[in-house]
Amino acid sequence: MARQAFGQTATGETVDKVTLTGGGLTASIITYGAALQDLRLEGHAAPLVLGFDNLDGYLHHSPYFGATPGRCANRIGNGRFTLDGTDYQLELNERGVSHLHGGSDGMGKRNWKVIGLSPDSVTLEISDAEGRAGYPGTTRTTTTYTLKPEGTLSIVFETTTDKPTIANVCHHSYFNLDGRDDILGHDLMIAADHYTPVDDRLIPTGEIRPVAGSDFDFREMRPIRQTVDGAQLGYDHNFCFSSARTDKRSVALARSVNSGVTLEVRTTEPGVQFYAGGKVAPDVPGLDGRRYGAFAGFCLETQTWPDAINHKGFPNAILRPGEVLRQETDYVFSKA
Repeated sequence: MARQAFGQTATGETVDKVTLTGGGLTASIITYGAALQDLRLEGHAAPLVLGFDNLDGYLHHSPYFGATPGRCANRIGNGRFTLDGTDYQLELNERGVSHLHGGSDGMGKRNWKVIGLSPDSVTLEISDAEGRAGYPGTTRTTTTYTLKPEGTLSIVFETTTDKPTIANVCHHSYFNLDGRDDILGHDLMIAADHYTPVDDRLIPTGEIRPVAGSDFDFREMRPIRQTVDGAQLGYDHNFCFSSARTDKRSVALARSVNSGVTLEVRTTEPGVQFYAGGKVAPDVPGLDGRRYGAFAGFCLETQTWPDAINHKGFPNAILRPGEVLRQETDYVFSKA
């Protein structure tokens, strides 16, 4: 375990980096965004995630690399929802038409506090005040990263609130299992029979559509390299596992045919947002001086379905006082 200063924000807050070891993994987490800054697997030299070697990259160039977005991750159409008869308007921080990842000052873009630390685990905490980005209630969220045996990175989120609100936290790493310029040499399986189609703003239409016979059928392991509706690798969609949280189960498997590194995803969450990274293009170097371009990494964001508050039949996104929203995901790495 090591803890060191990683930089300072514009307001003078010190951002720390904590490095953990265990289970054949080495993970570095920064307090800014509670982000997984670097992740390495024993016997595989290249980083398993996209990131930056300095804080400036995260402050000015990061598309949520490794971050913990919230209080409500993913998109909310028109930034509007109704809760207990009251209408709320959230900040429209995505192209002026949608609310994304808790707003421009959401949890993934603020500095967290370390409240627990051991050689293989760290817990970070943040409060989200009532009215920030338009949300009702003040929430408290903790993120716990733990390295467990057999290459397991465990991530647990817990959120509470003092008033009824909506909440949905996720982990937003961009994975690359071979260190090459893109992830087109990866195979993927997602154990979902349905997905949620989206409109031109990437907001779910409300339909829950079978994957069978479509470009969204990943029920058997197959190459990621494929067009979606005529767009090369146009994946940025929610895949549906269940209508509510369940006991942790295996939901996805990714593998690089070049390196032999495999990633298994186990989660309690009802869905996963698979994003193929088509818009990745930071104009500064990433980890180890690499230049990232389109499809440099892919995301498997386990969470409540996007815009759930606005669609009947979607999983519950409401959090009330006295409840604890607990979201658990394991990312399990191995090398053939």
